[in-house]
Amino acid sequence: MRRLIISFLSTGTAAALMAGGIFITAPTPATADGMTAKQAQMLVRGGKLYDNWPSVIGVRPKGTHKSWPATNTKKKGSATHRCKSCHGWDYMGKDGAYASGSYKTGIIGVRALANGDQAKIIGVLGDSTHGYGGVIPPADMQAIALFVAKGQVDMNPYIDRAAKKPKGDIGRGGVYYATVCSNCHGMDGMKPKDMKSFGKQMGNPWEVMHKILNGHPGEDMPSLRAFDPQVAADIMTHMATLPK
Repeated sequence: MRRLIISFLSTGTAAALMAGGIFITAPTPATADGMTAKQAQMLVRGGKLYDNWPSVIGVRPKGTHKSWPATNTKKKGSATHRCKSCHGWDYMGKDGAYASGSYKTGIIGVRALANGDQAKIIGVLGDSTHGYGGVIPPADMQAIALFVAKGQVDMNPYIDRAAKKPKGDIGRGGVYYATVCSNCHGMDGMKPKDMKSFGKQMGNPWEVMHKILNGHPGEDMPSLRAFDPQVAADIMTHMATLPK
């Protein structure tokens, strides 16, 4: 009988499992080893809160954030309160994609806090610079801290920074997309109607990767953190071929 080899990732870091002549390569997840299901759920919520905590908890902050730099006049209001607005989708702040463009702030990223002390991260969220103590519920402060400490993914191995293109396998990405993403977004990536087409969204691959890994605030979009981040890069490589 011919053996069917199914690989869910391109990096061979996990052992192959054999069952009935079918080899399945177990994924290296984008979550910390030894994390419980409850912790993984909290981490994913933290990723959504990092994206847009006002939307997740159902509040609308008044005015522009007090620490938003006066040098940036392109953004104002509630958008300036989102973590990603200062620290970037790639978590690198002024040293990453937000070194230029409408979200240029000169503010550092959070990469240095990866594997950091979560209690200290919560303290930073509540300090005079951020001012979120008593604003964001304690459980959500913990979720953000968990994401920053344990949920960040170094996107450089998966995205060509200069070209702004994912480093994926288009064939595998097409299969992943057709069997998972197309159920909500359609084979052409044009659904739902109130969302930009996937072709257009690929202009910001770091945002797309963050959302594939963590889901989208306020939507039932699944998180693909159970799989190697390369799966996200493969999906994005296929997405780049969809209509704009």
